[in-house]
Amino acid sequence: MESELREKIVSHGCAVRTVRIPTWLLFFASCCAFVGLDGCAARRVPAAGERIAVLVGAGDIADCSNLAGAEATAALLEKIPGTVMAVGDLAYPDGTPANFACYDKTWGREKVRTRPAVGNHEFHPAGAAYYFQYFGESAGDASKGYYSYELGAWHIVALNSECEQVGGCQPGSAQEKWLRQDLAAHPVACTLAYFHKPLFSSGGAHGDDPTVKPLWDVLYQAGADVVVNGHDHDYERFAPQTPEGKADAARGIREFVVGTGGKNHRAFGAADENSEVRNADAFGVLKLTLMNGKYAWEFVGEAGKTFSDSGYGVCH
Repeated sequence: MESELREKIVSHGCAVRTVRIPTWLLFFASCCAFVGLDGCAARRVPAAGERIAVLVGAGDIADCSNLAGAEATAALLEKIPGTVMAVGDLAYPDGTPANFACYDKTWGREKVRTRPAVGNHEFHPAGAAYYFQYFGESAGDASKGYYSYELGAWHIVALNSECEQVGGCQPGSAQEKWLRQDLAAHPVACTLAYFHKPLFSSGGAHGDDPTVKPLWDVLYQAGADVVVNGHDHDYERFAPQTPEGKADAARGIREFVVGTGGKNHRAFGAADENSEVRNADAFGVLKLTLMNGKYAWEFVGEAGKTFSDSGYGVCH
């Protein structure tokens, strides 16, 4: 706390001095710094020992028949440092070597810093064979398609929502047991998971997918903070909620659907409860700035689009 109270707020073109700042004001100032202010804007300087990392990405990306959307989002990635999450359905229509050649022309430019999650289109060839060949060790064990890693102060889990391909996602399944053990072995303050199919979605094409609820149950019980998905070709942000879809500001998981990587857009159906923001006409990526005990989100849209979404959250 003492180090946070002594943080500096530095202004471009303004006098610089160290001040003692009340906790509530420090929280507000750091939040504003991440969403961005013009002119003599506050720029946050991390406190000593603070670990900041960026995780950025989307799902539903490259289709050789029209690469304009994937090119637009790949151009965004080039300007955003950090780890790239490719959230499934990366190479349409079938995840073949020819399809991945089009992914490689776009998001493949960031392959060295990409940690992917597998989608249903990758499994059109048996076992998602070329997906695992293309990404190698970055995609985890090819017999599982799920893995975890550390990013700054956060624990990150990439899961396989193609449940039938890995023996199911039900309680007692191999993936569910692995997830429970993995989270128990990493009792950090902040945890994020990403996988292709969302438990909650207002998308008109797919919508809610209850097959992944047992994974949500484990994440919720372990105090996870954020889930990122794709599958529906739109952007949607939910308020923190339980696996049963009840609002829970204290312990709920905030879910983002980011199927905006470039394939196409699809219309929404009826809005799910707890859905806060929806857009279905802008390609873009979700940028998550991960800090000690907190995070900021920003939807970065393709050039020429005005839709944006940003905010700030605190870990449980």
